[in-house]
Amino acid sequence: MKTAISVSDDIFELSERLAKQLKVSRSKIFAMGVEKLGEELEKDEIITKLNDFYGKNKAEIDPVISKISNLSLHNDEW
Repeated sequence: MKTAISVSDDIFELSERLAKQLKVSRSKIFAMGVEKLGEELEKDEIITKLNDFYGKNKAEIDPVISKISNLSLHNDEW
């Protein structure tokens, strides 16, 4: 899909440099930027949801897993 956007001269120049460096079109540079921003926002949203959940709920380790973990540590030399 084609679209037109307005960007500052600095952003345009940066997109030119990046496009040359990566050997892709300017359009690809902007698409990569939007994709990366989307990934970061999604990651931040997941982190926020996890923080909210564990802020309201106690995190506990299964006692069986804890015991197995402790047993395996004693066999290792540090």
